[in-house]
Amino acid sequence: MAATIQNTVKAALRKRIKDTLKCLDPENIVRQSQAVTAKVLVSDVFRQAQRVSIYLSTSTELDTNELLSEMFRLEKMVFVPTYEGNKMKMVRLRCMEEYQNLPVTKWNIKQPDFKEQREDAMTNGHGIDLFLVPGVAFTRSGGRMGHGMGYYDTFLRQHAEKYPQKKISLMALALNEQIVSNEELPMESHDIRLHSVVTEC
Repeated sequence: MAATIQNTVKAALRKRIKDTLKCLDPENIVRQSQAVTAKVLVSDVFRQAQRVSIYLSTSTELDTNELLSEMFRLEKMVFVPTYEGNKMKMVRLRCMEEYQNLPVTKWNIKQPDFKEQREDAMTNGHGIDLFLVPGVAFTRSGGRMGHGMGYYDTFLRQHAEKYPQKKISLMALALNEQIVSNEELPMESHDIRLHSVVTEC
């Protein structure tokens, strides 16, 4: 019963935030994206990370294109998600030209072909140092609500099992409008808490 109520509350919050994001002025998203990108680039955790997972943003998310470009310039090893059914892999992307040539999904997101042979973070023996994590809503204390499919929660658990000695960092890149209170987004026992949530403000 409690789980059902919690799911209903999360669904309502997810819809509210998504509706808000759809109404945002594109210039507002650009301004916030530039501010967040600048903060990430000077952060110690980003500068020290060699292998970084980054999501490829949609029009209603904080834009990750500039950050992606900078990661290649800084010669980071870049991994991006690719999905098939209920599975997600993190695969290597080597340059902006590769990114520009990626196929586009039905959700209008660039994504590597799931079946294409690419270096895979789960099988390369190294894994990921820093995950830049997407989501719908976040709290300042590291709470996260995703899109409801559980891709990242599942992948992060599998990554921890595969690389038990590895110390990773989890960072969210958020628009101001995605930040909610701890009361609005209570954490459950199976939820993974982020180490930092970066916003413009």
